[in-house]
Amino acid sequence: MAYLRVSGIYVITFIICWNCIIDGMVRCFIAVECTNSEVIEGIRRVQGALESTGANLKHVEPENIHLTLKFLGEIPQHKVDEVAEIVKDISFNSFKFKVEEVGVFPNLRRPATIWAGITEGVSDLAAVFEEVDSKMGKLGFDRERRRFHPPLTISRVRSGKNRDLLVEELLAVKDQDFGVVNVTRIVLKKSVLTSKGPIYSTLAESQYS
Repeated sequence: MAYLRVSGIYVITFIICWNCIIDGMVRCFIAVECTNSEVIEGIRRVQGALESTGANLKHVEPENIHLTLKFLGEIPQHKVDEVAEIVKDISFNSFKFKVEEVGVFPNLRRPATIWAGITEGVSDLAAVFEEVDSKMGKLGFDRERRRFHPPLTISRVRSGKNRDLLVEELLAVKDQDFGVVNVTRIVLKKSVLTSKGPIYSTLAESQYS
């Protein structure tokens, strides 16, 4: 019995400590924001058109749409502070990227993710991505192995409901021209997951040189 009591105390202590560790973690990513109100409004209109098909969709809130450069996952606060200092020191020349076309992943037969494409400014985005990935690698984060692929996710397909109507509307809006986004900073974002969707807040930012 004494052994069981000690074991029970050990397990309870472990659970309490583990919860403390989880509570102290921060879900973070480094991104480029979509700051052009015309682009955001255009995405909102496309989302509305897709919604009208009755398909089972989960839209990304237009004000939350961003291009992720590096997802850091759940990290401790001291690591957040280190990342924030590096992000603040990143310097780059301002540039623009163009948002146009609507597509899906993996294909129209099984659409899962709906995106808005980036057709200009990709090389500038890739250069910033490489710098961020390199600096995060020096902090101990895994380097990205996949080629940088920059579409903006605007919606996710939850089921096959009304798929034919959804595909028909996707084809109707595929040549959409949303506009141009001027990139003057990259941001370190905190993400809090809720039942209504993620809530983002900016922890640090890097201004263009």
